[in-house]
Amino acid sequence: MFLLDRGAISFTEYEKLREDYVSTNRYLDLFELAPRIFGQIWGEQHLMDLEPRFRKGDKSLDPEFEGQYDLWLDGVRVEVKAARAINTKKRGGLVSKALRYESPDPFWMNFQQLKLDTCDVFVFIGVWVNRIKYWVLSCAEVRESKFLSHQHRGGVEYQIGITERNIREFERFSVEPTGIARMIFEKRG
Repeated sequence: MFLLDRGAISFTEYEKLREDYVSTNRYLDLFELAPRIFGQIWGEQHLMDLEPRFRKGDKSLDPEFEGQYDLWLDGVRVEVKAARAINTKKRGGLVSKALRYESPDPFWMNFQQLKLDTCDVFVFIGVWVNRIKYWVLSCAEVRESKFLSHQHRGGVEYQIGITERNIREFERFSVEPTGIARMIFEKRG
């Protein structure tokens, strides 16, 4: 807008510049969402949009349901965790720390509030400004992960951090969006 105001570019050039920026940063708006809205509301709905068989957990599907997991997929209890890749060397808000998938900068994604005995399968959703990655892990695979740590001293919740240093070790859990349901069925307990 500054360049447009100064007459350095035309409105058509501005529109092209804006279109290019938006198309190469498709998921930047997800970095603006509050943590609970991003992780719970967006993450769960995103999976339900990808796979219509997902249902929000409730007592009609599972009489034992008390909110301990997020989604139900034909008898499989699924916990959804979403995290955004942020530059660990920058200060500021999430939008200013947001990274592209191919960035050489150090990043960190924290998948937290993992309760290990409340679901059959975890789906981790990792978001960069230009890409979304999915990892499907059984509860046992999460429990056995060398990257699992207590979230709070002595608590019952855990966390797994994925960074530029360990992301390759999660590649065996990576799945394309169209394969999420199939992998969940393969991983169920």
